[in-house]
Amino acid sequence: MSMGTSVLSLRMDRELLERLRAHAAKRGMSVQDYVVRTLMRNDFDERFHAAVEETERFYGVP
Repeated sequence: MSMGTSVLSLRMDRELLERLRAHAAKRGMSVQDYVVRTLMRNDFDERFHAAVEETERFYGVP
């Protein structure tokens, strides 16, 4: 199985980008590397699902 690459483009506000930069800098990483590392964490799927559920409850999505 060959693994290709894809591009993911994100639009985010300045405050979030600065927070990501600060977290990445603490670890001596680029923002891109920090985000990829975070997405690869074993618990990412669980945390993402919980965040989606919380957001849906907040906005009253059925």
